[in-house]
Amino acid sequence: MFIMQNIQGMAAAIGLEKYDIKILLALYESIKGRKDFFRWLLDNGYPELAAFSNAIRGDVDAMLWLFKHKYEWLAILSNAIDGEDEARTWIAKNAAEVNLRFALACRKDEKALEWLSTRDLRLFIMMAREVYTVLDTQVLENVSWYRLKFGQ
Repeated sequence: MFIMQNIQGMAAAIGLEKYDIKILLALYESIKGRKDFFRWLLDNGYPELAAFSNAIRGDVDAMLWLFKHKYEWLAILSNAIDGEDEARTWIAKNAAEVNLRFALACRKDEKALEWLSTRDLRLFIMMAREVYTVLDTQVLENVSWYRLKFGQ
């Protein structure tokens, strides 16, 4: 968990909804694991979204990069996706509601998915479902390590 004090007054400048739809589509593809879109984000002025897509996958270096380069809110959003209460509270207070709803939807929260759906935020729903798949796969891989070790 990362300390979130002293990161105040950002609400007007932060939120995934601030990005153009084309950029969010590239983020979606990067979250899916498409390295060409990850590279595109890096090469076209969106390194924070490339780092965010890796942070979602548990990349600690990406999280640290986000904090070091003044994209704390994306690191905190990643923590909110991971279910950290303090991060969710911070996102609720400091970012547009869509960001908290997105974080909750990434964990298959039905009310959050419905909220996104009623506002026709299909891309956020697609991204949330992909994040859930990524996180679910990580859990399975981490739980099943012994199968690989012993060939079962």
